[in-house]
Amino acid sequence: MLYLASQSPRRRELLAQLDVAFGILDVDVPEVRRPGELPRAYVERVARAKAQAGLSASRERDSDAVVLGADTEVLLDDRVFGKPRDAEDAMAMLRALSGRTHAVVSVVACATAVANDVAVCESAVGFAKLDDDAIARYVATGESFGKAGAYAIQGRAAAFIAHLSGSYSGVMGLPLFETAQLLRGAGIAV
Repeated sequence: MLYLASQSPRRRELLAQLDVAFGILDVDVPEVRRPGELPRAYVERVARAKAQAGLSASRERDSDAVVLGADTEVLLDDRVFGKPRDAEDAMAMLRALSGRTHAVVSVVACATAVANDVAVCESAVGFAKLDDDAIARYVATGESFGKAGAYAIQGRAAAFIAHLSGSYSGVMGLPLFETAQLLRGAGIAV
C-alpha cells in the first residue's frame, strides 16, 4: 500500500490528483537546519527522514509499504525561508521576497523495504514589488502560516507571482511529475 507521511493538506490534495489510493501517516520529524548544512541538502535530508519515519511506522501493518515523504523550502541568497513563527516573521519574509526571484526546492523521497529514492524539483518564482500595506493585508488573512516562505501560490499570493519557471505543484509542496516517476519506479501504476 502507498502511504503519504505528511501533515500537509496540500500534499494530500496533490497526491489525490494522481488517482492512486493512499493512506496517511502522521510523522513528527524535526525541520531544523544543521549548522553549515547546505539548503538543498537540508531539504533532501528532511524529506528522506519523513519517508523513513513513515516506513518505520507502517512496517507493523504493511511489510510491502511504499511511503512518500516530502519537504519544500523557499531559498533566497543561501537563506532558507521555512514556515513563519508569527506575523512579524511572515512580514519580514515577504518583504525579503518582494521584487525578487527566489528558488523553491521540493524534494520527494520514496521509501520501501529495499530502497529510498529521491527526486528534486527546483522552481524559480518571481515576486512583484509589494508594499507594506499589501504584505500586512495578506498576512492578516492567515494564509501565510504553515507555508514555506510565508505564502501559498494556490491562494491569494498568486496575485504576487510575476513569473514562475518550473513546477506549480512543486511550489505547492509536492511536484507531481517527479512523484509519479518515483511511484512508477516503486511499482505503483500512475
